[in-house]
Amino acid sequence: MVRIARKIDPKRIAELKKKIHDSRYLQTAIMRIAQTLTNELVQRNDPRP
Repeated sequence: MVRIARKIDPKRIAELKKKIHDSRYLQTAIMRIAQTLTNELVQRNDPRP
């Protein structure tokens, strides 16, 4: 399957560059990723159908 890249949005890029330096944003994002991974692993290992 071939993916077509979206157009570059300079406003969005600038917004993300600001966020990457915000420790609260990063902490929240990392916690959200960890929670999602944990939920996926628990569901995968759940013996119930």
